[in-house]
Formats: sequence, structure tokens, C-alpha cells
Amino acid sequence: ARTPRSAPPAKPRGELADRERGIRLNKALANAGVASRREADELIAAGRVTVNGKRVIEMPAWVDLATDRVEVDGRRIHTPRATGGKPARFTYILLHKPKRVITTTSDPQGRQNVLDLIDPAQVRAARLFPVGRLDAESVGLILLTDDGELTNHLTHPRYEVPKHYRVSIRGHVSDQDIESLQKGLILATRGKGPKKAGMEKIKMLGRRRDAKHGDRTTLLVTLREGQNREIRRMVARLGHKVRQLERIALGPLKLTGLAPGQWRPLTGAEVGALYKAAGLKRGEK
Repeated sequence: ARTPRSAPPAKPRGELADRERGIRLNKALANAGVASRREADELIAAGRVTVNGKRVIEMPAWVDLATDRVEVDGRRIHTPRATGGKPARFTYILLHKPKRVITTTSDPQGRQNVLDLIDPAQVRAARLFPVGRLDAESVGLILLTDDGELTNHLTHPRYEVPKHYRVSIRGHVSDQDIESLQKGLILATRGKGPKKAGMEKIKMLGRRRDAKHGDRTTLLVTLREGQNREIRRMVARLGHKVRQLERIALGPLKLTGLAPGQWRPLTGAEVGALYKAAGLKRGEK
């Protein structure tokens, strides 16, 4: 059940405003496997998070999980802790997302989401959430985990972990178009005004003319900071349309050996490589 409306708000002007108290509330939610930090901020803004029975409505806020009772929708969270000198155990799953599957953990419209493709036993054992998003029509690599700190480092632009995409475009994308995509284009952002977006690296994979469908251009695109549907919107600004968009790599993690809809756990070596790319050390939580 959702947090009762009668729960009084707790503004972080008192004890929750003390950064010496512990860790940020959104980081505590991420470490507990509730959601990524960005999604945790959304939960807090929606009034779904309480600290010691009081709804938190302003950020930043700091909590001490040894003494504070933190709840989401009335359910208490527990941060995984190291035991016996060993790091807490997390789950890491690589999924090949097909078309028309949404990158969320639930959907009020009842559409199929990425968790619907995973073994229910795996989902119950770990509170999995996707690292980043792909729109419904895009396909490719999705990482699912309950490791909130790694998720933050892989998705926050500060850490500059690259994401690689194979993009098939309807039309002839000229060298001048590619230069414009790399220099950057101004895109509107919801509620924040226009923002410049650019593709860090573009490699031409091929141009061809299809007798039935006309010109086709295929690009390999690298992003380090991504806005909502950024590639599709930038290509549209140049008068073209993305025909197919596939994420093929996240940092050192590559989408290989999986058909659409298939998934597998990551190997220890793959997890270690992700930690290194994100600037983290295993067990430093």
C-alpha cells in the first residue's frame, strides 16, 4: 500500500539536513536495491518515502540506517551489508531487450517490461532494476542489477562510461550531417529548457541504396551522456528517421551470444570490468 496521506512531512531542515548523519537518502534507496538514484529521487518527489514515519519532501536529506526507519510505500528498506569481511552479494543480469518491451520494472498500462523476461526466481531473490533505459522500439543490451552504487556510476555523466549503439537510418546521412551530430544540436528538454546534445564518436558502417526502400545509412554511435531518445531526436533534426537502434555495448560489457528476449548472469570477470570502468573497487561499498 502507498504511504498514508496523513503521514506528516519531514523537511531536512533539522536532523535530516545534517550531512554528518550518514548517507544521502537516494543513495540509501539505491544501495538497498529499491531503484537507481534517479528513480529514487522520483519516489521521494512523489511522497512515497518516509523516514521514521514522516514523509520526506525536500532534498538533499541524510539518513543513518542503523537508527532510522526508512520505508517506501510502507515497506522498510534494508541495505545489504558485508558479512565476515566479504562484500555484500549482488545480482547482475545481461538481457537482450526485444522491441515493444519497456525498460521499467512495472507498467500501469500492463505492457510487457524487462523483468517479465527474467526467471521469476531471480526477480524475487533480488530487487532488480534496469541500468539506464531504451525506448520501446529500441533493442539490445540492458543490464539488470540490485547494485545501486554501480548503477549510479554507470549512468551518471560524471563517470563518462560509454554506451555504444548500432543505428540504421532511413536516408543518406552525409559527412556534413555526421559533423553536425558530433558538434552537437540543441534539443528541447521537458521542464528545463533547451540543452545541447552531441555524439562523442561516430563511425560510418555503410551506406547503401535499397531498390524497395531507398537509401540506408548505418552508423556506430558512442554516447557518454544521454538525454531521453537522444539519438532519434538528433537524427530527426537533420531530416532523417532512425529505422533501427540497437545498444551493443555498455562500457566493456558487450551484447554477444544472446537472441532477443534471452538473458544470462554476468561472469565475475565481466562484473570486475564494469567496476573498473565505473571507477569503483569491488567491495568498497
